[in-house]
Amino acid sequence: MKFGVDRLLADPALRAPLRGRRIALLAHPASTTASLVHSLDALAACGDIRISAAFGPQHGLRGDKQDNMIESPDFSDPIHGVPVFSLYGQVRRPTDAMMSTFDVLLVDLQDLGCRIYTFITTLRYVLEAAARHGKSVWVLDRPNPVGRPVEGLTLRPGWESFVGAGAMPMRHGLTLGELGCWFVATLKLDVDYRVVEMEGWAPCEAPGFGWPLGTRTWINPSPNAPNLFMARAYAGTVMLEGTTLSEGRGTTRPLELFGAPDIDARAVIAEMSRLAPQWLKGCLLRDCWFEPTFHKHVGKLCAGVQIHTETGYDHLAFRPWRLQALAFKAIRRLYPDYPLWRDFPYEYETGKLPIDVINGSPLLREWVDDEAASPADLEALATANENAWEAERRAFLLY
Repeated sequence: MKFGVDRLLADPALRAPLRGRRIALLAHPASTTASLVHSLDALAACGDIRISAAFGPQHGLRGDKQDNMIESPDFSDPIHGVPVFSLYGQVRRPTDAMMSTFDVLLVDLQDLGCRIYTFITTLRYVLEAAARHGKSVWVLDRPNPVGRPVEGLTLRPGWESFVGAGAMPMRHGLTLGELGCWFVATLKLDVDYRVVEMEGWAPCEAPGFGWPLGTRTWINPSPNAPNLFMARAYAGTVMLEGTTLSEGRGTTRPLELFGAPDIDARAVIAEMSRLAPQWLKGCLLRDCWFEPTFHKHVGKLCAGVQIHTETGYDHLAFRPWRLQALAFKAIRRLYPDYPLWRDFPYEYETGKLPIDVINGSPLLREWVDDEAASPADLEALATANENAWEAERRAFLLY
Protein backbone atom coordinates (compact mmCIF):
# COMPACT_ATOMS: atom_id res chain seq x y z
CA MET A 1 0.00 0.00 0.00
CA LYS A 2 1.01 3.66 -0.32
CA PHE A 3 0.60 6.44 2.22
CA GLY A 4 -0.43 9.91 1.09
CA VAL A 5 3.08 11.35 1.17
CA ASP A 6 4.43 8.54 -1.02
CA ARG A 7 1.68 9.08 -3.57
CA LEU A 8 2.38 12.82 -3.65
CA LEU A 9 6.09 12.28 -4.15
CA ALA A 10 5.56 9.68 -6.87
CA ASP A 11 2.96 11.54 -8.95
CA PRO A 12 3.83 14.90 -10.59
CA ALA A 13 0.16 15.36 -11.50
CA LEU A 14 -0.80 15.32 -7.81
CA ARG A 15 1.86 17.93 -7.11
CA ALA A 16 0.92 20.18 -10.03
CA PRO A 17 -1.41 22.48 -8.00
CA LEU A 18 1.49 23.19 -5.61
CA ARG A 19 3.84 24.61 -8.24
CA GLY A 20 4.72 28.25 -7.67
CA ARG A 21 3.16 28.30 -4.20
CA ARG A 22 4.83 28.52 -0.80
CA ILE A 23 4.49 25.18 0.96
CA ALA A 24 4.61 24.51 4.70
CA LEU A 25 4.67 21.08 6.34
CA LEU A 26 3.14 20.04 9.66
CA ALA A 27 4.91 16.84 10.69
CA HIS A 28 6.50 14.83 13.49
CA PRO A 29 9.09 12.00 13.80
CA ALA A 30 6.81 9.37 12.23
CA SER A 31 6.31 11.54 9.14
CA THR A 32 8.50 9.46 6.86
CA THR A 33 8.33 7.96 3.41
CA ALA A 34 8.26 4.22 2.76
CA SER A 35 12.07 4.37 2.56
CA LEU A 36 12.20 6.10 5.99
CA VAL A 37 13.20 9.55 4.74
CA HIS A 38 11.59 12.29 6.82
CA SER A 39 8.83 13.98 4.83
CA LEU A 40 10.42 17.42 5.21
CA ASP A 41 13.62 16.17 3.62
CA ALA A 42 11.79 14.25 0.89
CA LEU A 43 9.53 17.16 -0.05
CA ALA A 44 12.41 19.64 0.02
CA ALA A 45 14.30 17.40 -2.39
CA CYS A 46 11.38 17.54 -4.83
CA GLY A 47 12.37 20.04 -7.50
CA ASP A 48 8.85 21.40 -7.96
CA ILE A 49 7.98 21.98 -4.27
CA ARG A 50 9.15 25.13 -2.49
CA ILE A 51 9.22 24.60 1.28
CA SER A 52 8.87 27.94 3.09
CA ALA A 53 8.14 26.82 6.67
CA ALA A 54 7.48 23.82 8.88
CA PHE A 55 5.37 23.19 11.97
CA GLY A 56 5.79 20.74 14.82
CA PRO A 57 2.95 19.45 17.05
CA GLN A 58 3.35 18.12 20.59
CA HIS A 59 6.79 16.46 21.02
CA GLY A 60 8.22 18.43 18.09
CA LEU A 61 8.89 18.17 14.37
CA ARG A 62 11.82 15.79 14.77
CA GLY A 63 10.95 14.53 18.25
CA ASP A 64 12.60 16.66 20.90
CA LYS A 65 10.50 16.16 24.05
CA GLN A 66 10.02 12.84 25.85
CA ASP A 67 7.28 13.48 28.40
CA ASN A 68 3.76 14.90 28.17
CA MET A 69 3.10 18.62 28.64
CA ILE A 70 6.70 19.66 27.86
CA GLU A 71 6.69 22.53 25.40
CA SER A 72 8.91 22.83 22.33
CA PRO A 73 10.54 26.06 21.07
CA ASP A 74 10.54 27.57 17.59
CA PHE A 75 13.79 27.19 15.68
CA SER A 76 15.35 27.42 12.25
CA ASP A 77 15.84 24.12 10.47
CA PRO A 78 19.63 23.70 10.11
CA ILE A 79 19.36 21.67 6.90
CA HIS A 80 16.73 23.55 4.93
CA GLY A 81 17.02 26.99 6.49
CA VAL A 82 13.27 27.44 6.99
CA PRO A 83 11.52 28.50 10.20
CA VAL A 84 10.05 25.66 12.27
CA PHE A 85 7.11 26.83 14.38
CA SER A 86 6.02 24.98 17.49
CA LEU A 87 2.30 24.40 17.96
CA TYR A 88 2.99 23.08 21.43
CA GLY A 89 5.01 25.90 22.93
CA GLN A 90 4.11 29.53 23.51
CA VAL A 91 1.03 28.90 21.33
CA ARG A 92 -1.08 25.95 20.28
CA ARG A 93 -2.94 27.79 17.54
CA PRO A 94 -0.87 29.21 14.65
CA THR A 95 -0.44 32.96 14.84
CA ASP A 96 -1.09 35.42 12.03
CA ALA A 97 2.67 35.74 11.51
CA MET A 98 3.04 31.98 11.17
CA MET A 99 0.16 31.81 8.71
CA SER A 100 1.80 34.48 6.54
CA THR A 101 4.74 32.18 5.74
CA PHE A 102 2.92 29.82 3.38
CA ASP A 103 0.12 29.38 0.86
CA VAL A 104 -0.52 25.65 1.30
CA LEU A 105 -0.06 23.61 4.47
CA LEU A 106 0.67 19.91 4.01
CA VAL A 107 -0.30 17.88 7.10
CA ASP A 108 1.55 14.58 7.41
CA LEU A 109 0.87 13.21 10.90
CA GLN A 110 0.56 9.62 12.06
CA ASP A 111 -2.45 9.44 14.38
CA LEU A 112 -3.36 6.69 16.87
CA GLY A 113 -7.12 6.68 16.31
CA CYS A 114 -7.94 8.15 19.72
CA ARG A 115 -9.71 11.43 20.54
CA ILE A 116 -7.20 12.33 23.25
CA TYR A 117 -4.23 12.30 20.87
CA THR A 118 -3.38 15.97 20.50
CA PHE A 119 -2.52 15.85 16.79
CA ILE A 120 -6.28 15.75 16.13
CA THR A 121 -6.77 19.05 17.95
CA THR A 122 -3.81 20.58 16.14
CA LEU A 123 -5.46 19.63 12.84
CA ARG A 124 -8.64 21.39 13.92
CA TYR A 125 -6.74 24.51 14.92
CA VAL A 126 -4.82 24.78 11.64
CA LEU A 127 -8.02 24.25 9.64
CA GLU A 128 -9.73 27.06 11.54
CA ALA A 129 -6.73 29.34 11.00
CA ALA A 130 -6.59 28.44 7.30
CA ALA A 131 -10.25 29.33 6.91
CA ARG A 132 -9.63 32.76 8.44
CA HIS A 133 -6.54 33.46 6.34
CA GLY A 134 -7.62 31.97 3.01
CA LYS A 135 -4.96 29.25 3.05
CA SER A 136 -5.15 25.73 1.66
CA VAL A 137 -4.71 22.58 3.77
CA TRP A 138 -3.86 19.19 2.34
CA VAL A 139 -3.75 16.11 4.55
CA LEU A 140 -1.33 13.46 3.31
CA ASP A 141 -3.31 10.59 4.73
CA ARG A 142 -1.96 7.75 6.87
CA PRO A 143 -3.60 4.68 8.40
CA ASN A 144 -5.62 4.69 11.55
CA PRO A 145 -3.53 1.87 13.08
CA VAL A 146 -6.38 0.54 15.20
CA GLY A 147 -8.83 0.40 12.32
CA ARG A 148 -12.53 1.13 12.18
CA PRO A 149 -14.00 0.06 15.59
CA VAL A 150 -15.66 2.79 17.65
CA GLU A 151 -15.67 2.91 21.45
CA GLY A 152 -16.30 5.21 24.39
CA LEU A 153 -18.46 8.05 25.56
CA THR A 154 -18.94 11.08 23.34
CA LEU A 155 -17.34 14.31 24.53
CA ARG A 156 -20.06 16.51 26.05
CA PRO A 157 -20.62 20.20 25.19
CA GLY A 158 -18.39 22.48 27.22
CA TRP A 159 -15.71 19.82 27.67
CA GLU A 160 -13.69 20.69 24.57
CA SER A 161 -9.97 20.91 25.29
CA PHE A 162 -6.58 20.33 23.71
CA VAL A 163 -7.22 16.60 24.29
CA GLY A 164 -10.85 16.86 23.20
CA ALA A 165 -11.23 18.50 19.81
CA GLY A 166 -14.88 17.67 19.25
CA ALA A 167 -17.94 15.59 20.02
CA MET A 168 -16.61 12.16 19.15
CA PRO A 169 -16.08 9.02 21.24
CA MET A 170 -12.66 8.05 22.59
CA ARG A 171 -11.98 5.68 19.69
CA HIS A 172 -13.25 7.34 16.50
CA GLY A 173 -12.29 4.89 13.75
CA LEU A 174 -11.34 7.55 11.18
CA THR A 175 -8.10 8.48 9.46
CA LEU A 176 -6.72 11.99 9.95
CA GLY A 177 -7.86 12.91 6.45
CA GLU A 178 -11.39 11.75 7.24
CA LEU A 179 -11.34 13.65 10.53
CA GLY A 180 -10.43 16.76 8.59
CA CYS A 181 -13.51 16.26 6.42
CA TRP A 182 -15.61 15.96 9.59
CA PHE A 183 -14.11 19.13 11.11
CA VAL A 184 -14.73 21.12 7.92
CA ALA A 185 -18.36 20.00 7.81
CA THR A 186 -19.27 20.23 11.49
CA LEU A 187 -17.46 23.54 12.07
CA LYS A 188 -18.80 24.91 8.74
CA LEU A 189 -15.33 26.02 7.65
CA ASP A 190 -14.89 27.81 4.34
CA VAL A 191 -11.48 26.39 3.54
CA ASP A 192 -9.73 24.81 0.56
CA TYR A 193 -9.25 21.33 2.02
CA ARG A 194 -7.96 18.25 0.22
CA VAL A 195 -6.97 14.74 1.19
CA VAL A 196 -4.21 12.93 -0.66
CA GLU A 197 -5.66 9.50 -0.04
CA MET A 198 -3.81 6.30 0.68
CA GLU A 199 -3.74 3.53 -1.85
CA GLY A 200 -4.58 -0.01 -0.76
CA TRP A 201 -5.44 0.60 2.91
CA ALA A 202 -7.27 -2.46 4.30
CA PRO A 203 -8.45 -1.63 7.84
CA CYS A 204 -10.44 -4.82 8.30
CA GLU A 205 -7.76 -7.31 7.22
CA ALA A 206 -5.45 -9.40 9.40
CA PRO A 207 -2.86 -9.28 10.77
CA GLY A 208 -2.70 -5.50 11.18
CA PHE A 209 -6.39 -4.53 11.12
CA GLY A 210 -5.51 -0.95 10.24
CA TRP A 211 -1.73 -0.98 10.26
CA PRO A 212 0.17 -2.65 7.34
CA LEU A 213 1.97 -4.98 9.73
CA GLY A 214 5.03 -6.56 8.17
CA THR A 215 5.15 -4.21 5.20
CA ARG A 216 5.58 -0.78 6.79
CA THR A 217 7.99 0.18 9.57
CA TRP A 218 6.46 1.50 12.79
CA ILE A 219 8.06 4.75 13.92
CA ASN A 220 7.01 6.32 17.22
CA PRO A 221 4.60 9.20 16.47
CA SER A 222 5.23 10.25 20.09
CA PRO A 223 7.90 8.99 22.48
CA ASN A 224 5.64 6.64 24.43
CA ALA A 225 3.97 5.12 21.35
CA PRO A 226 6.57 2.43 20.59
CA ASN A 227 4.51 -0.14 18.69
CA LEU A 228 1.16 -1.20 17.27
CA PHE A 229 0.24 -3.03 20.47
CA MET A 230 0.46 0.16 22.50
CA ALA A 231 -1.79 1.83 19.91
CA ARG A 232 -4.37 -0.93 20.32
CA ALA A 233 -4.53 -0.44 24.09
CA TYR A 234 -4.23 3.35 24.07
CA ALA A 235 -7.92 4.28 23.94
CA GLY A 236 -8.15 2.71 27.39
CA THR A 237 -4.73 3.14 28.93
CA VAL A 238 -4.58 6.86 28.16
CA MET A 239 -7.11 7.30 30.96
CA LEU A 240 -4.36 6.28 33.39
CA GLU A 241 -2.86 9.75 32.91
CA GLY A 242 -5.72 11.02 35.06
CA THR A 243 -5.03 8.53 37.86
CA THR A 244 -2.39 7.78 40.46
CA LEU A 245 -1.69 4.44 38.77
CA SER A 246 1.40 4.14 36.59
CA GLU A 247 0.70 3.77 32.88
CA GLY A 248 4.14 2.28 32.37
CA ARG A 249 5.98 5.47 31.52
CA GLY A 250 9.54 4.83 32.51
CA THR A 251 9.34 1.21 31.31
CA THR A 252 9.87 -0.37 27.91
CA ARG A 253 6.11 -1.03 27.47
CA PRO A 254 4.40 2.30 28.21
CA LEU A 255 0.61 2.43 27.91
CA GLU A 256 0.37 -1.34 27.55
CA LEU A 257 0.33 -1.90 31.31
CA PHE A 258 -0.79 -0.31 34.55
CA GLY A 259 -0.08 -0.74 38.21
CA ALA A 260 1.05 0.65 41.55
CA PRO A 261 3.05 -0.46 44.58
CA ASP A 262 -0.05 -0.82 46.76
CA ILE A 263 -2.43 -2.99 44.70
CA ASP A 264 -2.72 -6.74 44.21
CA ALA A 265 -2.69 -7.22 40.43
CA ARG A 266 -3.99 -10.77 40.55
CA ALA A 267 -6.89 -9.68 42.74
CA VAL A 268 -7.66 -6.84 40.31
CA ILE A 269 -7.79 -9.24 37.33
CA ALA A 270 -9.99 -11.63 39.29
CA GLU A 271 -12.39 -8.85 40.25
CA MET A 272 -12.53 -7.63 36.65
CA SER A 273 -13.39 -11.17 35.54
CA ARG A 274 -16.11 -11.38 38.14
CA LEU A 275 -17.68 -8.03 37.28
CA ALA A 276 -17.74 -8.16 33.46
CA PRO A 277 -15.88 -11.06 31.82
CA GLN A 278 -17.28 -10.01 28.43
CA TRP A 279 -15.19 -6.82 28.59
CA LEU A 280 -11.95 -8.81 28.76
CA LYS A 281 -12.34 -10.50 25.40
CA GLY A 282 -9.98 -10.05 22.47
CA CYS A 283 -6.73 -9.84 24.45
CA LEU A 284 -4.71 -11.60 27.14
CA LEU A 285 -4.11 -10.11 30.58
CA ARG A 286 -1.03 -10.97 32.61
CA ASP A 287 -0.10 -9.90 36.12
CA CYS A 288 3.46 -8.62 36.28
CA TRP A 289 5.94 -6.49 38.23
CA PHE A 290 7.70 -3.38 36.97
CA GLU A 291 9.78 -0.49 38.31
CA PRO A 292 9.45 2.84 36.46
CA THR A 293 12.74 4.65 35.86
CA PHE A 294 10.88 7.98 35.69
CA HIS A 295 7.37 9.40 36.08
CA LYS A 296 4.79 8.03 38.54
CA HIS A 297 6.11 5.64 41.22
CA VAL A 298 9.67 6.12 39.96
CA GLY A 299 12.06 3.61 41.50
CA LYS A 300 9.26 1.70 43.23
CA LEU A 301 8.30 -1.90 42.50
CA CYS A 302 4.75 -1.90 41.12
CA ALA A 303 2.32 -4.77 40.88
CA GLY A 304 0.81 -4.45 37.43
CA VAL A 305 -1.38 -5.79 34.67
CA GLN A 306 -0.12 -6.00 31.09
CA ILE A 307 -2.56 -6.00 28.17
CA HIS A 308 -1.30 -8.31 25.43
CA THR A 309 -2.61 -7.95 21.87
CA GLU A 310 0.25 -9.63 20.02
CA THR A 311 -1.30 -13.09 20.40
CA GLY A 312 -4.83 -14.02 21.38
CA TYR A 313 -6.02 -10.83 19.71
CA ASP A 314 -9.58 -10.52 18.38
CA HIS A 315 -9.94 -7.19 16.60
CA LEU A 316 -13.71 -6.93 16.84
CA ALA A 317 -13.98 -8.25 20.40
CA PHE A 318 -11.20 -6.13 21.95
CA ARG A 319 -12.59 -3.10 23.79
CA PRO A 320 -9.71 -1.26 25.50
CA TRP A 321 -11.79 1.61 26.88
CA ARG A 322 -14.19 -0.76 28.61
CA LEU A 323 -11.32 -2.91 29.84
CA GLN A 324 -9.55 0.01 31.51
CA ALA A 325 -12.79 1.37 32.94
CA LEU A 326 -13.39 -2.05 34.41
CA ALA A 327 -9.94 -2.04 36.01
CA PHE A 328 -10.79 1.23 37.74
CA LYS A 329 -14.09 -0.25 38.93
CA ALA A 330 -12.33 -3.36 40.25
CA ILE A 331 -9.80 -1.26 42.17
CA ARG A 332 -12.59 0.86 43.65
CA ARG A 333 -14.40 -2.31 44.75
CA LEU A 334 -11.28 -3.87 46.26
CA TYR A 335 -9.96 -0.66 47.83
CA PRO A 336 -12.93 1.70 48.43
CA ASP A 337 -10.77 4.54 49.74
CA TYR A 338 -7.99 4.23 47.16
CA PRO A 339 -6.83 7.72 46.02
CA LEU A 340 -7.41 6.88 42.37
CA TRP A 341 -7.96 10.28 40.74
CA ARG A 342 -5.15 12.81 40.28
CA ASP A 343 -5.87 16.53 40.61
CA PHE A 344 -3.45 18.79 38.73
CA PRO A 345 -3.51 21.16 35.71
CA TYR A 346 -3.79 18.78 32.77
CA GLU A 347 -3.12 19.92 29.19
CA TYR A 348 -3.80 23.58 30.02
CA GLU A 349 -7.09 22.79 31.81
CA THR A 350 -7.58 23.94 35.40
CA GLY A 351 -10.53 23.48 37.72
CA LYS A 352 -11.41 20.08 36.24
CA LEU A 353 -10.15 16.65 37.21
CA PRO A 354 -7.83 15.24 34.52
CA ILE A 355 -9.85 12.02 34.28
CA ASP A 356 -12.89 14.12 33.34
CA VAL A 357 -10.94 16.18 30.80
CA ILE A 358 -9.69 12.95 29.24
CA ASN A 359 -13.18 11.47 28.99
CA GLY A 360 -14.87 14.68 27.92
CA SER A 361 -17.25 14.62 30.91
CA PRO A 362 -17.39 13.34 34.51
CA LEU A 363 -19.58 10.39 33.52
CA LEU A 364 -16.88 7.71 33.55
CA ARG A 365 -15.49 8.80 36.93
CA GLU A 366 -18.96 8.99 38.43
CA TRP A 367 -19.69 5.46 37.21
CA VAL A 368 -16.49 4.15 38.80
CA ASP A 369 -17.18 5.86 42.12
CA ASP A 370 -20.88 4.92 42.30
CA GLU A 371 -21.02 1.69 44.30
CA ALA A 372 -24.44 0.87 42.87
CA ALA A 373 -23.48 1.44 39.20
CA SER A 374 -23.00 -1.76 37.20
CA PRO A 375 -21.15 -2.59 33.98
CA ALA A 376 -24.56 -2.79 32.31
CA ASP A 377 -25.15 0.88 33.14
CA LEU A 378 -21.95 2.00 31.42
CA GLU A 379 -22.58 -0.40 28.53
CA ALA A 380 -25.96 1.15 27.83
CA LEU A 381 -24.61 4.70 27.89
CA ALA A 382 -21.56 3.95 25.76
CA THR A 383 -23.45 1.84 23.21
CA ALA A 384 -25.89 4.67 22.52
CA ASN A 385 -23.00 7.09 21.96
CA GLU A 386 -21.11 4.63 19.77
CA ASN A 387 -24.12 3.88 17.57
CA ALA A 388 -24.78 7.59 17.06
CA TRP A 389 -21.15 8.18 16.04
CA GLU A 390 -21.18 5.20 13.66
CA ALA A 391 -24.09 6.82 11.86
CA GLU A 392 -22.59 10.32 11.89
CA ARG A 393 -19.16 9.35 10.59
CA ARG A 394 -20.51 7.30 7.67
CA ALA A 395 -20.63 10.33 5.36
CA PHE A 396 -16.91 11.01 5.89
CA LEU A 397 -15.43 7.59 5.18
CA LEU A 398 -12.99 7.71 2.24
CA TYR A 399 -11.97 4.04 2.24
